[in-house]
Amino acid sequence: MKAAIIAGGLGRRLRPITEEIPKALVPIAGKPIIAWQIEWLKRFGLDTVVVLGGYLHEKIIQYLGSGSKFGVRVVYSVEDKPLGTAGALKNAEGVLKDDVFVALNGDVLTNLDLGKVVDNVRRNKDILIGMALVPLKSPYGVVEIDEEGKVRNFREKPILHEYLINAGIYVMKPEVFNYVPEEGDLEKTTFPTLARSGRVTGIPFKDVFWRSVDTVKDVQEVSKEIVKYFS
Repeated sequence: MKAAIIAGGLGRRLRPITEEIPKALVPIAGKPIIAWQIEWLKRFGLDTVVVLGGYLHEKIIQYLGSGSKFGVRVVYSVEDKPLGTAGALKNAEGVLKDDVFVALNGDVLTNLDLGKVVDNVRRNKDILIGMALVPLKSPYGVVEIDEEGKVRNFREKPILHEYLINAGIYVMKPEVFNYVPEEGDLEKTTFPTLARSGRVTGIPFKDVFWRSVDTVKDVQEVSKEIVKYFS
């Protein structure tokens, strides 16, 4: 089974780190994001990783090579200009269209059970996309008050279990390419179109590790958190 890692972004919010390396190679606890991702994918039997590269893609190629040192086969699909998440995926259609495949954003780290998403999509003939969902982590501390308005408690950036967000991890059937444009973002094109016709299923996960590395502050926070789950 193949996995496509969408890794062509400029990583503007991670500068100055990403001025010399692509986002996929940003070190988290001493290891590049993409290395953490490959190790996670291997746990679920994925043996081929398709890197959808763009910005500073040559450095990813230099680091991963053929993938043999990571125990996988690595294939590269490089965009000549920024195509968006949908365009990057469409660019790799020839490599991915032979079977159900995984696609994930190049900045997410998790330990969720990917097999649960794969099984869900394979079982349901009407579904083209399985989307992993995780509870929203508040970016701010929360203040709790009583009926009289008196402050009773402070919670620092709690997990808001009543709200689910897109985890940036998908399992897709090859037919999805009929709905993927050559330029644009999946979140604005493919997902809304297929959701309206009931062909996207969401698989919620609770009590899992999931973080997106978007800013320099995230690098510091995630580096501290991830060792608790993967040590």
